[in-house]
Amino acid sequence: MPISVLLVDDEPLVRAGLRAILEAQPDIEVTGEAADGASVVPLVRQLRPDVIAMDVRMPLLDGIEATRAVLRSVPAPPRILVVTTFEDDDYVYEALRAGADGFLLKRARPAEIVHAVRLVAEGGSLLLPAALRTMAAGRRNDRARADFERAALTGRERQVLRLMARGLSNAEIARELVLGAETVKTHVSAVLAKLGARDRTQAVITAYEAGFVAPGQTAAEPGGGSPHTP
Repeated sequence: MPISVLLVDDEPLVRAGLRAILEAQPDIEVTGEAADGASVVPLVRQLRPDVIAMDVRMPLLDGIEATRAVLRSVPAPPRILVVTTFEDDDYVYEALRAGADGFLLKRARPAEIVHAVRLVAEGGSLLLPAALRTMAAGRRNDRARADFERAALTGRERQVLRLMARGLSNAEIARELVLGAETVKTHVSAVLAKLGARDRTQAVITAYEAGFVAPGQTAAEPGGGSPHTP
């Protein structure tokens, strides 16, 4: 079955451009469009798309509140990609914290747009760009740190989370740590459950806000350690 996509943007030209790019792919179909976030929940219930490509700035209901509404009221909700002009937009950050699975820049190349849709549809996550990683680190706070400590991740789970923050897939994490793919999947699921995160993106944001990882950090943690281990 092709990946079904709902386009939500108040600019008709943006919707038309995304539709043309996505429908040129044999495995993707655009099943609906909306000009505002207020129309999203009824359309999702009617169309049951796999992915929503949703603008963050809209006149009646923005992408942040629309994301919250979908995740709150729709059983087995679709994956959500927020669409934005600027990657360092506070709206994008808040949409990701609200549960969106990734984002697209409106100026992205067609191949990048197609890749993003396929990736989130398969349950993967996109690497946060430097601007959003810096934004997340700038919001480091005691509450996030305390919540992270209460999660009591094991040493291996901390290693896995650091590699998730680098944008590695389960297969790449398995190769890095010399583990089986199913073992890595189990560790990732445990990390999400302990942190109360819907997906990898939310888990990584939590890691930055808690000070567990920092912008520019690339090495995996060699064991346990505090959230402030460099």
